[in-house]
Amino acid sequence: MEKVVALAKRRGFIFPSSEIYGGLSAAYDYGPLGIELKNNIKKAWWKKFVQQRPDMFGLDAAIIMHPKVWEASGHIANFSDPLVDCKKCRRRFRADHLLAPSALSPQYDKEKRIDLVDLRCPDCGGELTDQRQFNLMFKTFMGPVTEEASAVYLRPETAGGIFTNFKSITETMRARLPFGIAQIGKAFRNEITTENFIFRTREFEQMEIEYFVHESEWHKYFSEWQIQMREWCQLLGIRKENLIEHEIPDGERAFYSKRTIDFEYQYPFGQKELYGLAYRTDYDLHQQQKYSGQDLTYTDPITKEKFLPHVIEPSLGVDRSFLACLLEAYTEIDGGRSTTTEAIKDMEVVLKLPYVLAPIKIAILPLSKKEKLINIAREIQSNLNKNYFVQYDETGSIGKRYRRQDEIGTPYCLTIDFETVEDMAVTVRDRDSMQQERIAISELSEYFACKLKDN
Repeated sequence: MEKVVALAKRRGFIFPSSEIYGGLSAAYDYGPLGIELKNNIKKAWWKKFVQQRPDMFGLDAAIIMHPKVWEASGHIANFSDPLVDCKKCRRRFRADHLLAPSALSPQYDKEKRIDLVDLRCPDCGGELTDQRQFNLMFKTFMGPVTEEASAVYLRPETAGGIFTNFKSITETMRARLPFGIAQIGKAFRNEITTENFIFRTREFEQMEIEYFVHESEWHKYFSEWQIQMREWCQLLGIRKENLIEHEIPDGERAFYSKRTIDFEYQYPFGQKELYGLAYRTDYDLHQQQKYSGQDLTYTDPITKEKFLPHVIEPSLGVDRSFLACLLEAYTEIDGGRSTTTEAIKDMEVVLKLPYVLAPIKIAILPLSKKEKLINIAREIQSNLNKNYFVQYDETGSIGKRYRRQDEIGTPYCLTIDFETVEDMAVTVRDRDSMQQERIAISELSEYFACKLKDN
């Protein structure tokens, strides 16, 4: 984990936010390569689950919404965690995180008091305060007046905007069940404790779908989405042995959920939730209809049955996807990848990202700084840049430049050498196999169109 975090900063994937001021706890900025990888994850998700499906509609709802939305969903009243303080070192902890998982009963309810009589501060051994509930929503005020009537919240999840727009999308898009509404966006939770780099932060990004079905068909579509999420994990390059599907038993699910599966990933710090798949019944539409006074029922165009659709929710975190991608791709090779009989190099790092997700697709590497080579290299760069993110690098030995590109996951390195001036061809090196091919400059566009066809 430490090596991946160090690589992320060293190579421009992620920086601590506000670093020149000492940083801010659990706040991170995505650097030039990080934003490309992050955007590629989002684009791949949008392509698979929105663009390639006739039953899906996109949405970008506001981050600040009417507070009634969160009153209806139960967030204002119930979105809280049990909080305790250490009387000695003043650190704060979630009370339930201080207990071993086996100590939590199947009917554990975090709203109830936890017996902490024998527990001490895990950092200094000090005595803990009594438990109290801490609401996780970020509260602010709309306009210049800071009074309760002006109170609003940064959304704690993206789903709320989907449910409030259900009626509008059904009417304007003439949507017919089953159909889904998809959204990618920021959410905010004032977590008591943040941990493990970008795994748990107070500002994060979600890729979320609410898929609306008739109650009688939820089993069928739940199973279909379970398969779709497995396929998505495969696209990210997640190995089967690192992915665990955990069926949440009765008593541990949210009260409105009739079935929930957590897709958990084997992180270096333990088996933790990566994604979630939940059958939320008609709870959300029922609550929004109740609090808004608006009719959110759906009328079947054939049977004329009028009802509130039930919802299946595949929920995916962008930041946790990003972290899982880096962990899966990070590969150390002792002695380097020398093709000689004796490995004489230091350890090399190769970031074996799926090619579709790689921040930079092609690196242009002129063998020397001779004007003829640079002119050809720049012309190739200009042509390939029309379709791919291309990086130009003329500094250092060709071996060092290869290693730099391997470390950031670039699938192809294109070398312009002195023979290029004569035969107008270049050497293309594959990141994973290290195989090299001589390709005519005139054929490069067609070559990469085939190699990078999913991009």
